[in-house]
Amino acid sequence: MDKLRFGTSGIPLSSSKKGTAAGIKKVRELNLDAMELEFVRAIYIKKDKTPEIKQVAEKEDIVLTCHAPYFINLNSEDKKKFYASIGYIKNSAAITSLCGGYSVCFHAGYYQKQNPKKVYDKIKEAVKIITKDVKEFDKKIWIRPETTGKIAQFGTIHEILDLSVEFDNVLPCIDWSHLHAWSNGKYNTKEEFTDVLTLMESKLGRKALDNVHFHCQGVEYSERGEKYHTNLKDSDLKYQELLKVWKDFKLKGVVIAESPNVEDDAQLMNKFYCK
Repeated sequence: MDKLRFGTSGIPLSSSKKGTAAGIKKVRELNLDAMELEFVRAIYIKKDKTPEIKQVAEKEDIVLTCHAPYFINLNSEDKKKFYASIGYIKNSAAITSLCGGYSVCFHAGYYQKQNPKKVYDKIKEAVKIITKDVKEFDKKIWIRPETTGKIAQFGTIHEILDLSVEFDNVLPCIDWSHLHAWSNGKYNTKEEFTDVLTLMESKLGRKALDNVHFHCQGVEYSERGEKYHTNLKDSDLKYQELLKVWKDFKLKGVVIAESPNVEDDAQLMNKFYCK
């Protein structure tokens, strides 16, 4: 990746025209340079639409990522749901690849009151299948398990980093608001932000810092973790300190704002980071 790029989760709210291609053009008008395809409820882009999306993204110099469906659970004891979850991620990757996309993130699953080590091994088994199959059509796209914001859900920073060590086409998707919410208010100082990136580099090397896929927005939380996303200025997340740490590490990759105001927070971070 050439630099740290900022973008929206989905089509910008201010886009007057419908469709992904129009959304990409609007992202460029907003002086942003990334957009996440939101497959959270359905993989809505059909194969015949992907050439146009790829062409527009390349012309506008917009890097595309995607968020796979929310209803994934790679720790499901129901074999049908387990393999369906694998399919959702593979299909998300296939469409994103045809669009010329860079990275596919997903929430891996739930503990379901099981031993975390057992859950890790089950999810690792699924990711092994996913990465092998994805490599058959795209060896460059990144598969990204995401850090969780909820204590009942798999995806601590250590679990996600360890899973990334196991496979050469897997890197973490770090959601900084999720780290903050999951820890009930921690991960909110320069030292803590630095520790995360230092750990990431020590486990995965400089390539991980040159190919980040982050989410960043405000968040409301309780002792059980994330409740809902907010705009950055309505949250206690010290996002300016976080952005300073990103600059210190000279990161490259993509930062996606999943805020209710979508493009406003993406622009806020972009302007602060680039000043």
